[in-house]
Amino acid sequence: MSGKTKRLKPSTVEEQILEALNAHWHASAVGDANAEHDIYDDDAICDYPQSGEQILGRGNLQALRSHHPGKPSGFNVKRILGKGDLWITEYIITYQERRAYTVSIMEFRNGKVVHETQYFADPFEAPAWRSQWVQQIV
Repeated sequence: MSGKTKRLKPSTVEEQILEALNAHWHASAVGDANAEHDIYDDDAICDYPQSGEQILGRGNLQALRSHHPGKPSGFNVKRILGKGDLWITEYIITYQERRAYTVSIMEFRNGKVVHETQYFADPFEAPAWRSQWVQQIV
């Protein structure tokens, strides 16, 4: 080789990240904790802003998720958006018949997640006063 390193085209890198994300969310949905955490760097950080928690390292993140008392009964990815090293997934997790609307923001380095922030939101009733301007989504 001539001293140059072969660089992947951005579209190829993004395709690989999208493929890794799809595998990650599928593994999450079926409860495969090992495959679910393959996407993370060993030193990954995961933030849960609403509870004020930060999980340090892939091992701690996998252990925390593996010990969750209520395994999800439903998992529905709504969309994945991203470019370069920043990717966002919107999805719904159902725990014990309660839906949690979730947004995951993942930062990648060298094909692995190094930082993730997850936001969880409970559903709420739409106020009647704005019904003339909206339609209901499922």
